[in-house]
Parts: sequence; structure tokens; C-alpha cells
Amino acid sequence: MSDLTALRTIQSRAPLAHPRIAVVLGSGWGDLTDHIQDAVCVPYSELKGFPKATVAGHTGMLWLGQIGANQVAVMSGRKHGYETGAIDGMKTPLRLLKRLGCAVLVQTNAAGSLRPDMPALSLMVLSDHINVPQRSPLVGEGGAERFVSMVDAYDPALRAQASHIALQRGITLHQGVYAWAFGPQFETPAEIRMFRLLGADAVGMSTVPETILARHAGMRVLALSLITNMGAGLSGEQLSHAHTLSQAQSGSGVACGLLADIIRQIELPPQDPTP
Repeated sequence: MSDLTALRTIQSRAPLAHPRIAVVLGSGWGDLTDHIQDAVCVPYSELKGFPKATVAGHTGMLWLGQIGANQVAVMSGRKHGYETGAIDGMKTPLRLLKRLGCAVLVQTNAAGSLRPDMPALSLMVLSDHINVPQRSPLVGEGGAERFVSMVDAYDPALRAQASHIALQRGITLHQGVYAWAFGPQFETPAEIRMFRLLGADAVGMSTVPETILARHAGMRVLALSLITNMGAGLSGEQLSHAHTLSQAQSGSGVACGLLADIIRQIELPPQDPTP
């Protein structure tokens, strides 16, 4: 099994690693790795079942170490559905991190805003999501566990803690609903109007499949968006991936500093001694 092969590789490269928090870094969030102490890096290319990094801004590295007192496994890059058409590309990595002991998944992404009060460089904690394509990475799974409840998919206690830490730092952290669009093309103005009518506050091309996988695995989820642009038709800016990366880099320092503080203060129950 690919996850067992990858597990042995990690254990040989980082025998003292016992991560409790998994983190997936999206565009603009890569500088979180500057906050990792005693870091050990393993390229995805050495981990069977991990995705090949094909998107600019996603380096394809697994970082193992500590942020504060919490041991972390930080994935610098994810697999997007639009890369191959399959949406289960993060199944092996997330199940492996759960097996290693991760009880919490912290997700990050770059997103477009659907709200005039949430301009570029704003930060948003996800309160819920809309699975616009209505696709699931659990297709083909057996057993009753595949019928996962998505109520409070984004853990209310973790969201409240993130908001409290942002308030202490004097950072505005919006709460909102994230619409997952499949991509890779950007949305049309008509689609943006539809998403707003559905109740979405931001739109992006990731995060939702990983949240479904994490909830299926029994992990608590926290997710943060770095707003890089207004949705199509809501401003005069020309949307492109280069523009997204440029804006994400501009907001990276504040975003990653807040994220590091949040991770430091996540309280975890004692680890289950069973593997």
C-alpha cells in the first residue's frame, strides 16, 4: 500500500516526528515554513502516493517539526481537481497524516472575494462551504462511514479560537462561506452572481475535497482564505494566476504570522497510544 511505503519513508527520515496537526499550504501561505522549528523536509517525490507538484506556488515538500509546543506535518502544496480531473489526489497524504497521529487539519488557500467589504489582502476563516461541482473524493469507498455528516465541517471551537487570536493581534478575520469551483478557468461574472445568490462569500478551486477526506478520517478542520482579488465582474482587475500569486505574496507576512499563532495555541487531547 502506498501509504505504508510513505509511512516507512517518513519514519526513516524523521524518526522523532509525531505530528498532531496537519497543515496544507495554499498559494500565499508558503512562508509558514519559516515558523517551523527543528524542521525535517521530505520531497513529495520520495513519498509514494503523494502528488506531483505542478502548480506555481506549490513546492511539493512535507515539513515535519514544531510550531510552539505543537508537532506539525506541513504539506507545502496540494493536488487540485483541475490538474487531472480526479479529486482524490490528497487521499493518501491525509490518511497517512491521520495514521501518524494528526487530529486536526488546518487548510489554507487563496480565494476571490464576493463581498465589497472583503477586498484583496483580507483574511477569512471558513464557516462552511458550497460544493458547487457536487463531486466527492469518497466515491468508491465502502461502508456506512462514507456517508459523512458535513454539519460543522469547519470546527466551531477552532474557528472561535482563530477569531480570538486575530482580534488580539488587531487583524480583521472575516467569517464566510467558501464556494468550490472546479477550475482551472476563472469564473464568469454570471457564475459569480450565482454564487452570491447561493450565499457564498469567497470562491476558490481547492480545499473542499480535503475537508471531506479529513472529516471522513475523523479529523477536525480549520480553514483560512487569503483574499487575492474580487470575483469576476466585481472590479476592473484582470484575473490571472500570476496576479493571484502576486497578491498572495503581498499578504503572506500577515497571513502566515497569524496562522503560526493559531497553530501554537491549538489545544489537543492526549494522543491515543494505539497506532
